Amino acid sequence: MLAGVWDHSVFRQDMRGRLRRTAAFLARTTYGDKAQALGEIARIRRIHDHVRGTLPDGTPYEANDPQSLAWVHVTESLCFVESFIRYSRPHMSMRDRDRYFDEMAEVGTLLGADPVPRTYRAAQRFIRAARPTLRFDQRTREIADLLLNQPPASPRLAPFHHMTMQAGVDLLPGWARSMHGLSISLPARLAVRGGTTGMAAITRWALAQGSTTRSASASA
Repeated sequence: MLAGVWDHSVFRQDMRGRLRRTAAFLARTTYGDKAQALGEIARIRRIHDHVRGTLPDGTPYEANDPQSLAWVHVTESLCFVESFIRYSRPHMSMRDRDRYFDEMAEVGTLLGADPVPRTYRAAQRFIRAARPTLRFDQRTREIADLLLNQPPASPRLAPFHHMTMQAGVDLLPGWARSMHGLSISLPARLAVRGGTTGMAAITRWALAQGSTTRSASASA
């Protein structure tokens, strides 16, 4: 899937724009009504229809390949669950984890992904089975460097931006960090987890306050 982004996207020139569009897709398919979600999925599938090419080694690829879509869907879903467990609900039950994957499977299936695990453990088995097929090359290194070294939107946000990037590195499984040549020391890990936990709590409080304010305004 990285090849499709590399060959057919302005990701390297407009990283924030690409990430905003990805976030919008996630928001509409997660929180939008059925019509919004289906419309967004149909739009993405139309875009994917035209994304195809050849890898440097001559292997053909296409964005609508079911297994490639499954990889993106599963890794994305696992990252969301793991971050929620770490920064919001450390004792999240296996039943709730499975429920999340079962609900998210609807989006993956409609996008054309296959296979689509419907439980937390099935998702982990999928990742383990896919590991031997993964590769790390110059393109991967460049995209990772762009992501991790992207400047903050404002100098005032620099400490929070750096913490967010480090929290992302910390969330990666050890084998993935090794593959990318990334590391985070134990003191840095503890500092990042503590700081990010505090940031997440403040963000949840602010969102709750905003929701309360809007509700009060609507009923006035």
